[in-house]
Amino acid sequence: MLLAKTLRSTTFRLALISIGVFGAVVIALFGYVYWSTTTFVLSRSDRVIEAEQAMLRNIYDTGGRDGVVRAIDQHKAAARLEGGVYLLANESFVPVIGNLGEWPSALRGANVWGEFKSATLVPKSGASRSLFRAKWETLPDGYHVLVGRDISDLGRFADKIYIALAFTILLIFVLAAVASVSVTRRTVGRIESINAASRTIMESGLGGRIPLRGTQDEWDYLAQNLNSMLERIEGLMAEVKQVNDNVAHDLRTPLTRMRGRLEKASIEKSTSDRDQSLINETIADLDDVLRMFSSLTRISQIEANQKIAFRIVNLIEIATAVGDLFDASAESKGGHVQVIGDKSVRISADRDLLFDAISNLVDNAIKHGGDRGIVIISVEQTDDGAVLSIADDGPGIPADELAHVFKRFYRLERSRSTPGNGLGLSLVAAVARLHGAHVALSDNRPGLKVELQFPPLDEAV
Repeated sequence: MLLAKTLRSTTFRLALISIGVFGAVVIALFGYVYWSTTTFVLSRSDRVIEAEQAMLRNIYDTGGRDGVVRAIDQHKAAARLEGGVYLLANESFVPVIGNLGEWPSALRGANVWGEFKSATLVPKSGASRSLFRAKWETLPDGYHVLVGRDISDLGRFADKIYIALAFTILLIFVLAAVASVSVTRRTVGRIESINAASRTIMESGLGGRIPLRGTQDEWDYLAQNLNSMLERIEGLMAEVKQVNDNVAHDLRTPLTRMRGRLEKASIEKSTSDRDQSLINETIADLDDVLRMFSSLTRISQIEANQKIAFRIVNLIEIATAVGDLFDASAESKGGHVQVIGDKSVRISADRDLLFDAISNLVDNAIKHGGDRGIVIISVEQTDDGAVLSIADDGPGIPADELAHVFKRFYRLERSRSTPGNGLGLSLVAAVARLHGAHVALSDNRPGLKVELQFPPLDEAV
């Protein structure tokens, strides 16, 4: 089954295409080597043949046919060593003198150049089937003269090129086929492993993970990313479950109170003062419910990654505006909001969203900080970007609960009696994600310190 998937895979088809392209390049390379070599050798042989034929024609012009006969007779002795062929034939192509027993059939008519294999070389030798290239012409008296050269080495070279080419192609295809099947089987095997793990996770739940092989290759990186995605999905599902439980719990209380008041009002004798008090309390409870849904809607909009209102803003100006807004609230508890930092810290941000997020943090610091405490908003520019921190001197947050406070509707037990719905820090986290900022909570000794690390302006998106 794995072999069938291997043969059907895209990786295998791409490997075959690569093999075909590589094979074509190798064939073209061998073809160029053969063509360039044969062209060079033939051009040298042709120049020698033309020079010798011109020499015989000059001899004919000065000494006639007898001079050509004597010249060919002199060349016959050295022809065996030099690989040359010479032949003088009459009008009927019957040999008169030379080291060729008969006129080659390939060199008649209009073919003045040609190649042939001689079976009647004189004197006969073991090279009687050698390959020759020759040129001939007809003398003014009707006789024919032929001059040629042995090019058997070129033929043997061509044979070796053909053999080497065939062997190379065969070797390339064998090795490539083995490598393609091996690589494709490995790829298909890893994909099938991920598919099997995915099917198991779909059947058994999000608690499963894709196994890693420890090879640190692209498949391990893919598995790590998928596992991170599964962890994120699992966390979101758990958060959705928690939100559902908390919404049901937080809505049940005001709705139960409203129902009780209305039921009590229907039984008791009504008075204008009691009716007005009932109406006011019911409106207050409804306002709490509406604020809860408004916060949920606001968080959803922020998490939808809507960056329409992004522009370059000065972070210290926003922090100062928030400090001025909440300083009166802090003074009512005998405290103070202090803003410190650089005069200009520029980031790319949505000013209104950032104002809301900082306001939530400062409001929490005032509510949960100590009496007569000071809330410090600090802004500074670093090499890694802008940093905004808000610190109070209250009781802080237990270390084991730091990872949970950004979840929706999550509230510390000691905060249950204070107004709120547990959505403020969730909104802060959503705004931070939209701005590419990192949120960190730390112990202020005493109190809590919240830091927002914004990316540099040139890296902001």
